[in-house]
Amino acid sequence: MGAVPQRNIALVGIPNSGKTTLFNALTGARKKVANYPGVTVEPTVGLLANHAEAIALVDLPGVYSLSPKSSDEEITSAALKGELRTIPPLDGIVLILDATNLEKGLFLFSQLVTLQKPMLVALTMIDEVKRRGATLDDILLESRLGVPVVPIVGTKGIGITELKAKLVDRQRWRIPPIHLPLNASVEERIAWARQIASEVLRNDRLDERTERLDRILLHPVWGMVAFVIVMALIFQSIFTWSQPLMDAIDSGFSTLRQWIVGDAVAPPLVLDFLANGVIAGVGSVLVFAPQIFVLMVLVTFLEDTGYMARAAFLVDRIFGIFGLQGRSFIPLLSSYACAIPGILSARMIPSYAERMATMLVAPLMTCSARLPVYTLLIAAFVPAGTVGGFLSLQALVLGMLYVAAAVVGLVIAWLLRKTVLADDRTAFFIEFPPYRLPQWRNLLVRATMRMQDFVQTAGTIILAISIVLWALATFPRLEPRPGMSADEYRRAQLEQSWAAHVGRTVAPIFRPMHFDWQVTLGIIGSFAAREVFVSVMGQLYAVGQDDPASASLRAALQQQLSPPVAFAVLAFYMFALQCMSTVAVLRRETGSWKWTAFAFVYMFLLAYLAAAGTYNIARALLS
Repeated sequence: MGAVPQRNIALVGIPNSGKTTLFNALTGARKKVANYPGVTVEPTVGLLANHAEAIALVDLPGVYSLSPKSSDEEITSAALKGELRTIPPLDGIVLILDATNLEKGLFLFSQLVTLQKPMLVALTMIDEVKRRGATLDDILLESRLGVPVVPIVGTKGIGITELKAKLVDRQRWRIPPIHLPLNASVEERIAWARQIASEVLRNDRLDERTERLDRILLHPVWGMVAFVIVMALIFQSIFTWSQPLMDAIDSGFSTLRQWIVGDAVAPPLVLDFLANGVIAGVGSVLVFAPQIFVLMVLVTFLEDTGYMARAAFLVDRIFGIFGLQGRSFIPLLSSYACAIPGILSARMIPSYAERMATMLVAPLMTCSARLPVYTLLIAAFVPAGTVGGFLSLQALVLGMLYVAAAVVGLVIAWLLRKTVLADDRTAFFIEFPPYRLPQWRNLLVRATMRMQDFVQTAGTIILAISIVLWALATFPRLEPRPGMSADEYRRAQLEQSWAAHVGRTVAPIFRPMHFDWQVTLGIIGSFAAREVFVSVMGQLYAVGQDDPASASLRAALQQQLSPPVAFAVLAFYMFALQCMSTVAVLRRETGSWKWTAFAFVYMFLLAYLAAAGTYNIARALLS
């Protein structure tokens, strides 16, 4: 059989036009969708197949024009013009046209026409137009543009079947007529787009609900108050909503480990490997999955409601003080889930200096990989009291860690913008999507996928490192002395193991903060991935407790660490760049090992000084 013929179709649209939602509906993919620009930062390919041929859909980054001013706009422009080697020549273009933002979409259409490729128009957000009390004549729009127009509600699947049929049928594709001279000015294109929009969109009126909410949420004072309240509720919820499920998971792993040690029939070394290598290591991290899930649900909710774009506008005033702009908010916000998508989405920032400064401080934002370390140590060493009678003290400390890291990151950005990355600050523009109630099913699916990505990525690394650590802690084998209890033997075994030798060799580096060799070993392992610290502590501290009630890692840490040391560990993890995947992406996006090494070194020194200072301050206050 010969090769299956394939057509390559690009999906193009302005940011926040529903492009990625439509891509997911057409291909079955589950890409991240959010209500702000910059989510799609590089082309993504998905297949739409029929009986005769395979159609490849290419989701390109959102753009406002084909005159690129940022990295993601350059990617889209190059792909459409056939200049991107990773994307094959395109056979057609689907323009995703936001019915609530016709003028900007039609301006882009006027430029796409010059490429003279077959086109379709997918008209999205038509439900939003109707909700505002307006009417849109899609038949007239099709007549004026000269290409097929398909009304779509991507989140509800309306119009998807018709669009698929037109994608498959070559006869329905048309090369659009040239509506304007090829050398038309920007002003002429804007005027043409405005004229078409006025013809097809009638009786449009302001969304009164959006206007009322924006009067509060975009207010210089009340908007910031609302922003602080929203952030405080997130931190509070991370502890209160997830705790029952965390306790259940912890209890389940403790029971499983106890059964393996006490009742399973297998060679002792195998039982020890299962209980103390696999269960104690991986289980000590999986117990934090509920907290990560709660965080992802809340962040996804704020994205879907349209609030995140407003938050970017609010912080633009603050970011300006530090030489950045509101566009940097989106990459830095993404870094709270993971620094990798945050660094990638910095491509949307036109200014080289602002883009580099944003990427170099993105790893300082408190990513979800830090959350297990934070919540473990906070739960163990911060009392479970309240502040003001309603705010959890533990949630307050967690929030302070997030805020402190963000403030330090902004200060570093200011220093960079004043020295090695000095440049003028560029103007900031952002589209405000209408407020929407999210579809809970889609919200939960995306939050679950984000959590699964975290667990799968972290779990693979942690399982491998857990096995290595178990071997280091188990060999060379120590012969038990007569009368030695099982717990005494395991402690003696650990003290003379290879793990203890490695930890003691490196521990002098961390003498100013009084880290013992176990904590030092956890930090070494964390340079592969931060979550590994919890796994290491689960193996080294919680291993071998005779009392089943002490299987809790928190209880073991309370016995082994002093509060000043625990707080110093928190300070170290606030700032250190402990993720090799982030290092690799930073190298790719900056295009330089020099900048990557600079980021790694300055963050390590920052973490080291912060940990040493925190230890001494905490010891003085608690003595």
